[in-house]
Amino acid sequence: MFSLAEIAAHIDAQVVGDGDLKISGIGSLQHASNGQLSHLSHSGYRQYLSETNASAVILTTADQAACPVPALVVANPSLAYAKASQLFSTRQRTELGVHESSVVHETATIGKGVRIGALCTIGPGTHVGDRVEVSAGSHIGANCVIGDDTLVLNNVVLYQDVRIGARGVVHANAVIGADGFGFTPDEEGQFVMVAQLGGVSIGNDVVVGASNTIDRGALEDTVIEDGVKLDDQVHVGHNCHIGEHSLLCGCTGLAGSVTVGKHVILGGGVGVAGSGPLEIVDGVQVGAMTFVSRSITEPGIYSGNVLHNKNAAWRRNMIRLNELDELAKRLHRLESKLAKDEQPAHRKDD
Repeated sequence: MFSLAEIAAHIDAQVVGDGDLKISGIGSLQHASNGQLSHLSHSGYRQYLSETNASAVILTTADQAACPVPALVVANPSLAYAKASQLFSTRQRTELGVHESSVVHETATIGKGVRIGALCTIGPGTHVGDRVEVSAGSHIGANCVIGDDTLVLNNVVLYQDVRIGARGVVHANAVIGADGFGFTPDEEGQFVMVAQLGGVSIGNDVVVGASNTIDRGALEDTVIEDGVKLDDQVHVGHNCHIGEHSLLCGCTGLAGSVTVGKHVILGGGVGVAGSGPLEIVDGVQVGAMTFVSRSITEPGIYSGNVLHNKNAAWRRNMIRLNELDELAKRLHRLESKLAKDEQPAHRKDD
């Protein structure tokens, strides 16, 4: 439980009302109860402000006059809420030390204040930084590095040569460093595996979502830079490079050797694959379920999904879509004929 003044100090807010008011949790404007803190971050929820049962609300100066309860006034309520929510986290932490059922290789180095849960394995040559937490059932392979204050949750697998920076989070069942999907056919058409000799290099403050798969590089490392956030069930192929503070939403998939710039947002279910290495430049946003088959060289917002429709209309439209190539050719022929017909006639004595 925190006082309103204590929360205000944590999120750098101005208190309007009783700073000694005790807050025991967080709730939405519609459903918060007495003792809870809420927030107004979007105009669509302003209709719920006047009747909220929250004990206090995070909001802007413009909305403060309409607030019936004490307020924490900030410039960016969404960011302030994110910071305040951290005070009320209920995640149960692994106990300090190494659980007796876990196996730590004699050549591994373990930092101070580490928490390693039950049935974990730490491989040879691996370094686990200070205050790292590795939850039950996780396997950390050989020659890995886990930076200070990083959290590795249950049943995560790090293959060999995976490096993770400081203050990261790897959610449950993620697999980092599996072989990239590289095969070459022989003379009989049978596929021969290309050895994947690179590793995975992940920067500071990166979040890897639940059940993510991040493949190791074929020669050089697969690279994820500082501040990147990966939602659940994201796949990053071998030798991809994701720039700082980019965000990949759930079920996004990158084929091998894709380069994603800085501050890029890929919506849910986006697929990136094509002929040869693809690049998405800094500042691009791609809408959900879009398929990116060639490089994006200019910042902007891109979408390529087909909107849903009634099934009968959708079938008719798909038939027409298959005719687009022939229609385009016919149009080109007509335009060429019109252009020729419009040319002025030449006299014989010219």
